[in-house]
Amino acid sequence: MFHQTPQVTTSTTTFGYIHSVETCGTVDGPGIRFVIFTTGCPLRCLYCSNPDCRYLENGKKVSVDELIAEIQKYTSYMKASGGGVTISGGEPLYQPEFIREIFRRCQELGIHTALDTSGFCNLEIAKPVFEFVDLVLLDIKSFDSATYTKVTGVDIEPTLIIAKYLSEIKKPTWIRFVLVPGLTNEVENIQGLADFVAQLDNVERLDVLPFHKMGEYKWEELGYQYKLKETPTPTSEEVEQVLVIFRNKGIRAF
Repeated sequence: MFHQTPQVTTSTTTFGYIHSVETCGTVDGPGIRFVIFTTGCPLRCLYCSNPDCRYLENGKKVSVDELIAEIQKYTSYMKASGGGVTISGGEPLYQPEFIREIFRRCQELGIHTALDTSGFCNLEIAKPVFEFVDLVLLDIKSFDSATYTKVTGVDIEPTLIIAKYLSEIKKPTWIRFVLVPGLTNEVENIQGLADFVAQLDNVERLDVLPFHKMGEYKWEELGYQYKLKETPTPTSEEVEQVLVIFRNKGIRAF
């Protein structure tokens, strides 16, 4: 296990570290979105598509003012489509003060905000960030704790604590679950996640994301061992079987 407890950086409300931006994203929240990919992440997910975002120094130092100026160029597209700004990563909550300030400034401009996170963060550190977030995209990699640790290198408990808190404050949330054959596809694991999510009052949808290897070449370029080289992509039938489990619990699953 890489980290027993969540870590945060010393980034400030003024500056932080990002890998890149996507100006017209369509998969990280509703509408057309300006997506900011931060660097720094305490997880070591076996299927990570962005292993080049692991460390802060993988990114470039930017100011909140710079990002807001760039975001404002796309405001008309975002608002016309019901979109907004999404911060992904890496793990955005690794730089809590920085992303909180971006979200605060966006909301001042009337721009919808979304946070794509693993939830691996101390709740008290995350709370001030959630104050300026309209939608949380919460990635729950597995529900079985042993499998979760095998997939991510960290413990699941901080994520479950945050999931319950988001339900308590009625913060709109989308759950994301990556289906990996031979790893996260055990029926008991999926049923456990379905039972957990069904108890939450704030989940608007759950997305089952089929495992893919689009980030494998990055692992090779960085000299990292990609352990899922022989793992197949799940079939459409396998995905549908998982969707049925979630839908049988009354969850809007896609």
